[in-house]
Amino acid sequence: MTSDQSIFERRVDPVLQAGGVLAMVFIVDLFGLIITGANAENVSSRFPWLCAASFMLFFALFNAVLSAAAANPAKYWGRSIYSFMGLAVGAGLLAWAFSGLTISEAGSYRWIYLVVSVGYLVFLGMIALIKNVVNFAQREEWTRPRLKNRQRED
Repeated sequence: MTSDQSIFERRVDPVLQAGGVLAMVFIVDLFGLIITGANAENVSSRFPWLCAASFMLFFALFNAVLSAAAANPAKYWGRSIYSFMGLAVGAGLLAWAFSGLTISEAGSYRWIYLVVSVGYLVFLGMIALIKNVVNFAQREEWTRPRLKNRQRED
């Protein structure tokens, strides 16, 4: 890869993306635990669930955008969906471990998980549609529109 290559042209495996995001969830949860232990700030007990949902949305957005550069879209989308499911489970387990709350006890985070998951599928669908429209437009021969021979009635 060259240094002047756009991030949107790079091909990054979705499993690596999900692993990196899960590591970020762990680090932010750890900082939240340290801040709570130091009594520097009053951090909510639901903070780990907030981190999990936020980083899932982060993954959803960037994974969908990066899917536009995939050489084999079907394989990439399959790996992406499995990676998202693994991230959702992993981030949920981390949130449960750090907060001591199940997703049902965390209030509205069950619905937030559902909205982020549906939103992820919508993002993937939008990128697929946009990619198909662009590919069609690039294949199409653009010539001058044909003028119909109409006789004017005056």
